[in-house]
Parts: sequence; structure tokens; C-alpha cells
Amino acid sequence: MIRATILGCGSSGGVPRLGNRWGSCDPSNPRNRRRRCSLLVERQQNGGVTQVLIDTGPDMVPQLLDADVATLDAVIYTHPHADHVHGIDDLRQLVFNAKRRMPVWADEPTSSALIERFGYIFQTPEGSFYPPIADLHQIDGPVTVSGAGGDITFHPFRVQHGEITALGFRVAGLVYLPDVSAIPEAAWEVISGADTFICDALRHEPHPSHAHLDQALEWLARSGASKGVLTNMHIDMDYDDVMARTPAHIVPAHDGMELTTELRPAPVPDAS
Repeated sequence: MIRATILGCGSSGGVPRLGNRWGSCDPSNPRNRRRRCSLLVERQQNGGVTQVLIDTGPDMVPQLLDADVATLDAVIYTHPHADHVHGIDDLRQLVFNAKRRMPVWADEPTSSALIERFGYIFQTPEGSFYPPIADLHQIDGPVTVSGAGGDITFHPFRVQHGEITALGFRVAGLVYLPDVSAIPEAAWEVISGADTFICDALRHEPHPSHAHLDQALEWLARSGASKGVLTNMHIDMDYDDVMARTPAHIVPAHDGMELTTELRPAPVPDAS
């Protein structure tokens, strides 16, 4: 069995935004307090655990502290926007704990951005004595991460995210797609048949770079997933209000939400 924990389900500024701006969100409901998007994927077997983090946003340290995570087997990235990558330097302590470099997986655009912004993570700069802390691997198909709890395979698919593209991932019967404005037909070959679909739903009104609520509901219906979860929610997406607007099998995410999916032997088409 695979367990997925939503470490953050907020938009790029989180909820509340600086200035204590809650928008339409009720500050008395703890499920309206949202950190930036990230997903922890785990598999346990024979007393061991394999742990993989999707995206290292600026809230990574408190997220991993709350999840009681001291080591990771790998990090996988969806795209290079700051709210998804700019916590990468804080992988350093996990590397110290594990006494090995962190395997990091990203597509070519994200790899290039990581090297440009955080080159010292992967190679010691001239004049420095600090060793690199991560090994960068390029995503060009399914990624299998091995660990003490067994293998976890991530099937990537490419979507549009405003002016750039981003990756979503399918893991067994679960799909994770936190940033998307359009889903090409090739991606549906990977998405279809999943049991659980975690999907971007930034706000109520349309947005050029993200799905809005009605669009997300349409995609969730097309997917046929028995459970839909809305993520990357802005300050106008009050938890109780969104819950009242959605069918029973579709719910807004909340930080710390746990989901499970059974391992599946059947291959998933590659749409990376």
C-alpha cells in the first residue's frame, strides 16, 4: 500500500497571506491554514519505509517536522516555480542525517532552473569547500525510487501551466496534479483509471495559469476517480464553502491529509 500525505495545499503565498489576509477563508477553521503545495509519498514493508517528497517549497521544514520525517529517499519536482522549489537548501539537514547525497529528479526545464539558481547544491563552487548535497537526475519516463520499504514508481505526464509546462504524477492508483491550466489528451492516458485524483483548484473564477473550481470538477468527473481532492487553494476558497459546493466524493484538501492507494502491477502509459 502507498500512503500519500498532503503537506501543503495552499496557493503560492499560502493561507493566510502576509498581512494576515484570509480573504474569504474563516480563520477559526484550522483547515483554512494552508502551507505551500507538497506531497509526501511513502511505502512501508517488512519494518522499513521508503519516503519520497514531491516539491520542496518554502514551507518544507515545518512540513517535514510535522510529518516526523528525518530522511528521504528522493525528491521529485513538478516544475520550477518558487513555491515548489525554493526550500531545496533545507534538504541539507536530511543529507546530514542520511550521510549520503539526495537523489533529485526533475525534467529538463526544472533541472536547468535548479542549476541556475542553486548550482551549489549539485556542485561545489570555485573557492568553496562545502560539498554538494544532491545528485540531479532528469525525468524522461517513469521514475522508480528504491528504499527500505520497497520500490515506488512515479509515472509522469506533462500538462500546461500558464506559459510553461509542468509535470503531474501517477503513483499506483493516485494522481497528483497541483499546477495545471490545461490537460492534453496524452495525459489522460495516465490519469484515467486512477482511484484518487488530487487536482489544482486555485479559486472560484478562471485564472490563466491554474484550474478554477468548475474546471477541476469537470476534470475530476472525466477521470472517473472515486475520490477527488482539491489543492493549491487561494484565500477565496473557504474550506466549508468549497465542501458545500462539491459532490460527496470530492473534498478540499487540508494540510496533513492522508490518503492511501493499493499497489498496481499493471503498467501505466508514458506521457512524459
